[in-house]
This record gives sequence, structure tokens and C-alpha cells, in this order.
Amino acid sequence: MPGSLKTLPKRKPRHSIMSDDPEDYDLASPGAAELFESLRAFGYDLPTALADIIDNSISAEAKNVWIDMLWAGRDSRVLIRDDGRGMTEDELRQAMKPGSLSPLADRAANDLGRFGLGMKTASISQCRCLTVLSRTKSSLPALRRWDLDYIANTRTGEWRLLKKMDLLTAEDHGLLDGQKSGTILFWDRLDALVGEADADDEVAQKHFRERADAVKHHLSMVFHRFLKGRGAIRIHMNGRAIEPWDPFLEDVDFTDPQTAETLVADGERIVVKPFILPHHSRITPDQHQAAAGPKGWNAHQGFYIYRNRRLLVAGDWLGLGMQKEEHFKLARIRIDLANSADLQWQIDVKKSRARPPASLKRDLQRIARTTRARASSIYRHRGKVIQRQLGDREAFLWTHLTKHGKSFYRINRDHPLVRKVLEVSDDKAPLKALFSLIEQTIPAPLIVINNAETPDAFGQPFEGAATELRQAMEAVFDAMVEGGRDRAEAARALLGMEPFNSHPDIVTAFLDEIGRRTAGKR
Repeated sequence: MPGSLKTLPKRKPRHSIMSDDPEDYDLASPGAAELFESLRAFGYDLPTALADIIDNSISAEAKNVWIDMLWAGRDSRVLIRDDGRGMTEDELRQAMKPGSLSPLADRAANDLGRFGLGMKTASISQCRCLTVLSRTKSSLPALRRWDLDYIANTRTGEWRLLKKMDLLTAEDHGLLDGQKSGTILFWDRLDALVGEADADDEVAQKHFRERADAVKHHLSMVFHRFLKGRGAIRIHMNGRAIEPWDPFLEDVDFTDPQTAETLVADGERIVVKPFILPHHSRITPDQHQAAAGPKGWNAHQGFYIYRNRRLLVAGDWLGLGMQKEEHFKLARIRIDLANSADLQWQIDVKKSRARPPASLKRDLQRIARTTRARASSIYRHRGKVIQRQLGDREAFLWTHLTKHGKSFYRINRDHPLVRKVLEVSDDKAPLKALFSLIEQTIPAPLIVINNAETPDAFGQPFEGAATELRQAMEAVFDAMVEGGRDRAEAARALLGMEPFNSHPDIVTAFLDEIGRRTAGKR
């Protein structure tokens, strides 16, 4: 019948095809050299590789992680050391096995690992020689090394994990002497980062340093929730502590956190909390620049997915049918997952990609649309537009007009300072002609293009020009008083007038001075 379901033939019970008889199977062990070269192609870059190593340090309850990138041309190396609980000989041997723990195995709630591949794949993606030295409080140091060139040259296909203690120098061993426990990774033969560059190759050295800066910015973002607050860890990059980068500006007064929601899918609970970041006029230039993040304001809008407080995805609309656009750049939404949700969210080995389950997409779309709408209204100064339409006509120097479906901007003749200039002018014709010329030649197309290409490069009114701001403020105040306003009324009007309302501290100081002058005349 049309639409009827086909019946599959009955399968044999699973146990009937399982056998321990060597005649029933072949051993197909992968060649070590070939598989290692394949594992190198997982797609790590230097920052994501080092972040994966730090996951292990945090899981080992380290309080400090030290990363040193040492330039020496083709002999350059990277060292990653922590003061965690370390590993015994048996634990290190197990940890060095590719796939040392099944991704299906239950893990501790604070474990940042999943596939049992991270330390190995992350390391060998950057180097051809990985050496790990570790010790616990109650055991002697243990050493293991994966040397890809050695394995390739033996041509046996065997997984030979080297273990002689003299593979490292006495100086290398001494790096753990001052610690009761801990682990250190040595990355040598950095073919992905350095190749065969000479030590005096300035171009290669500059690239090496630039990658070190990229690492610092990436780690400050990925581990920002570990780098502050109670029980914070410290990550040191070439001797300097890395400061956290909080994408939500939770310590800034003008950030607008929205109500958190708890969503459930297949028994897994997630917490979703949107944040509307402040408009650039509400924060300092330094805060605005820092909040842009490593990739800029536009790139960092969207969802931020955390697994055990560790950032996986930094700004993405998660394939929900939404694009990254300029007027949504203040919208950032935090999602907190437990490490038991890895398979459900399709988290990859590098822990840099996640996709929501289908059952959550509708709720996430709803939250995203609400957050984007709120962010857009702030970005577009909707409150100011409403004030322009319904509020004090004197508050703005420019007015927006629409004629035959086209937009125009006109100097507001009701502005106190404009009105005063027109009143005191003996010859108003040239002044009116100048106003008309300014209005008709506003370079709107160029402004639109520049804003699209470099949206964060526009200076703010009177930015870095406090003296000029003060002079303009005083001229407008005097114009209002000369126009018949009493000083108290003029002061209130000044507080709501653009652009002075973006500089409340300077306005307040000016008005305090005016108050003292008034009191002195009584």
C-alpha cells in the first residue's frame, strides 16, 4: 500500500556474530607514523592548542599555569608548566595514549576533557616532539615522549612511547624542582610555527611574537571566568599574568543584564542569560576598545557557549537564521552547559564548536530576537529619536526631516546658540546661506561607507577636547539665560541637551561652578 512501512528482515542476535576465534577476524592496528600525521590535521591553531592543554591543568586543580614561548629559530620551543596534582608513572603512561578515555565515560563535574585526545592532538598539531614530565606529592618524576620523527624512522609501525629520563637536560628537570607536584610539557621542533627559520630571521621572529600575542588574547577570553573571583587561577604568559576579558562587561554600571532562563532538552539543563552592552557614549574609550574583543565588536555579537565555565564559542548566532549586523553588536548571550551535554551539543575535539539540539532552537531564536531588538534600539538611539519627536525642540543641534521618502538633516534654528547667533548678526543672509550650504553638503554616503567598514573608528563629540566642550557648554548656557531663562531652568535644560548629556561629570562640575557664582553675587 502507498505510504506503508517496509519490514526489515529479522537480524541475527548480536552475540551470534561475536567471536574470539582468530579465524573470524583480522587485526587492523593503525600504523603509528601514519595515524599521528593524520591526527595533526584536526584543525588546531596555536591559541586553541594551548587552551586545550590548560584544560588539563585546570582539571588537575592547578592554581598557576606558566607558558613560555622561547625564540631560537628552528630550535624554538614552547613550555607549559602547572602546579597541579601531577601524575604518577602509570597515570602518565595512560594519559599519553591517544584516546586515553572514552568520550562516553562518566567524568567528574569539573572535568574539562572529553575525548582523551586533547593533550596529544593539540601538542602534535604544533610540534613533532612532545615531552611530558610530571610528579605528584608522593611519587618520583615520570617522563614520556612522543617523537614523530623517531617513530617515522623506525618504520615498524609501533607506538613507541619513549621514557628515558635523560631525554631532557638537568636544566629541564630542574623546572619542577621547586614544586611539590605539577606537570610540564615541552614542545620541540615547532614545524607548524617556526619551520626551519634561522634565529636571526626577523620576519619569522616577528610572526612568533605575534602568535604569542594571539595566545594571550585567546586565553584571556576562554578562561576569563577562571581568572577572577574566588578560587581564581593565574595564567602567566612569558612571565606576565594574563588579565581576564569579560565579554559581558558585568562590572560596568551601564551594562544591562537580562533575566536568565533555564531550558531543558533530553534531561540536560542549560542556563541562558542575555546581556545588552552599553552604548559607546556610556563608557570610556579604553573600556570600549577593550570590550571589542580580539576580533572586534561585530564579530563578537551573539551566543557565548560555556562548558563548566570554560568558553567554547565566542559570539555566534548558531545557525539560527540570523546574521551579524552592525546594529546588533551590543547583544551578547551566555549559555552555560554541563560537561554531560557534549554529545547533545556536538562539541568537537578542539572544544571550539558547538551546535544546539533541535529541541532548543525555537527557544534560542526567541531569546536571540528579543535581545537583538533591545540591542538595536540602544544602538540606534531610539530613546533620543523619541525625545527628538516628543521632547524639547531645543535639545538637539540637528533635526531629521523626511520628504518624498528621503531623509534630510537640518540645523535646528530653535537651538539656543543658533538662535542667538541669528539674532545678534547684523547681516543674516550670509549666515543663512552658510547654514544651507552645510545642510545640503553633508557627506552622508561617505559616512555610511566609513561606518560600515570601520564602525568603531568614529570619534565621539568633543572626545579628548574637554576645554572646547566647556566653552561650548558655557556659550549655550549664556544664550539660554540671555534669552530669558532663569539659571536653574537653563541648568536643567543643559543636562538634557546633546552632546552635553553624554558628559554628565563635566556638566555637573560646570553647574556647580555656576551655583557658586550665583551664591557669591547674593
